[in-house]
Amino acid sequence: MLLDESVARRLRSEGYDRWMRNLASTGYCHNPVRLVGSSTTLREASGEVLSEYASANEPDGVTFTRCGNRRATRCESCSHEYKGDTWHMIMAGAAGGMKDVPEDVSEHPMVFLTLTAPSFGTVHSTATDRRSGVCEHGNPTGCRCHHDDDDPRRGDAVCAQCYDYAGHIAWQFHAPELWRRFTIRLRRELARSLGMTQRVAARVVRLQFAKVAEFQRRGVVHFHAIVRLDGVHPEQMFPVPPVAVTTEHLVAAVHAAVRKTSVTAAPLPGDEHARVLHWGKQFDVRPIVRREGLDGSLSDRAVAAYIAKYATKATEDLEPTGEGRDHIKRIKSMVRDLATQVDPDGPYTQLHRWDGMLGFRGHFSTKSRRYSVTLSSLRGARRTWRLKHLLAKTKPTEEIAPDEVLVIGSWSYAGMGWLTDGDRALATEAAEAARQWRQHRAHDRKNPPNERSTT
Repeated sequence: MLLDESVARRLRSEGYDRWMRNLASTGYCHNPVRLVGSSTTLREASGEVLSEYASANEPDGVTFTRCGNRRATRCESCSHEYKGDTWHMIMAGAAGGMKDVPEDVSEHPMVFLTLTAPSFGTVHSTATDRRSGVCEHGNPTGCRCHHDDDDPRRGDAVCAQCYDYAGHIAWQFHAPELWRRFTIRLRRELARSLGMTQRVAARVVRLQFAKVAEFQRRGVVHFHAIVRLDGVHPEQMFPVPPVAVTTEHLVAAVHAAVRKTSVTAAPLPGDEHARVLHWGKQFDVRPIVRREGLDGSLSDRAVAAYIAKYATKATEDLEPTGEGRDHIKRIKSMVRDLATQVDPDGPYTQLHRWDGMLGFRGHFSTKSRRYSVTLSSLRGARRTWRLKHLLAKTKPTEEIAPDEVLVIGSWSYAGMGWLTDGDRALATEAAEAARQWRQHRAHDRKNPPNERSTT
């Protein structure tokens, strides 16, 4: 069936309005999950049925739900929701006053930290490298070109033969462990900065953080994180630290921990010796201030937006032209080649699973237990809101709390994606219209119309 015919058939169908409501309920997802089954909502104490639902009553006999993919290149709608949840999680821990986090949490010592990988070889960048000479393969030792931000060559190795691809992959594979050891070292250095033993410091101050990983153009991750200091209290979730504990103590501890953190990586196939991995020399740590009265300082709101943006990025963003860069292809190819040679009982047995992530096996978004709310709690709040909305429609004259209700469902997976190309085209157009509406609404909030004179 031609696309125009498929679209016209959907538009003329009797269940079009119902189908459009289902489309909106998925947030205009690009590749929704198809389910078949039914659910019953009842009052738990009495067994009274409050509502019944079955996918058989839908126009296509299936129920659509979000794919939930966080990557903007895969599903812009679901990534927008994930980005929003990440923003609320980050913002609650940085500014407080929301999601059951007290507002005074913004007064705690807090910094924005960026950690990078070391160099594995010269790459093309926007900064001109004026080093003279050539390498043993006849290529320049530095990038002497001018590259704009959107130049597809930016991030590629100047000399692919000199670039340490094996070291790149080893560091990438161990980056999560390097971060874990950094947080351990940071607690030790914080105690030293405060002039205490680690045991005493643990009774006085507690380290909290939220971080995301971002792929640089050269195909290696670096980390952005908010690091905050809380006090210790048997009952309070976000106690204020002692006045004597300052941001300066935290900054000094971060500098020391970055220098001293290392991981010894087992040799990759072809390597004779283990590698000692460190953070790159370029790292940044800056205090975060409240969003009021900034004076050019780094604000909690700006940091939350910045971190949330990178929570939806992935390796696809390294190849803006869509054609595939040789540098990225070479990394993926080496990951696959090394994976076929590793010891089945060695530390790299799972390397084959991570070729699409260029060897990185960590989570893109992580936080400490008490930094703020969790992403699952935010998703749970949405489910509770939908349940309250359902109860308000079915029992408008009664006050029924969500914890009095039991939902029993039986569902089976029926596939992925819209059923026809016409449905997909309509969903894509509706998603674009919804994004434009959100953008206009955000613009209107930031730029309210001037009040007209009533004279």
